[in-house]
Amino acid sequence: MCTYVTEKVAIDGSGKGADGWFPLTLATAYVDHPVHAPYGHTVNIDFLAPDRGPSARVAVELTEEAALALVGAITRALASAPQGLASAAQGSGAPRGTSTSSR
Repeated sequence: MCTYVTEKVAIDGSGKGADGWFPLTLATAYVDHPVHAPYGHTVNIDFLAPDRGPSARVAVELTEEAALALVGAITRALASAPQGLASAAQGSGAPRGTSTSSR
């Protein structure tokens, strides 16, 4: 059963696609039939740069268990770092489009 409910949120980050890194401005989350994952339904998360067209998209299809584990991992990672360390207000000192990490 599809819920047809799509949650959208404005974001500020970067994603890597076939043509390299690009800025992300929107994320959507919904439960629906996957395109690739071998399940009847998945939690689908799309990270988008709508102004750059349909190829500026990073998509994931997760099981419910994987999605909840990811939420927990993000929450724990943020809780273990000093508050505001990953905030946009902190900045990185690196020019947009570059990274100080190899990940």
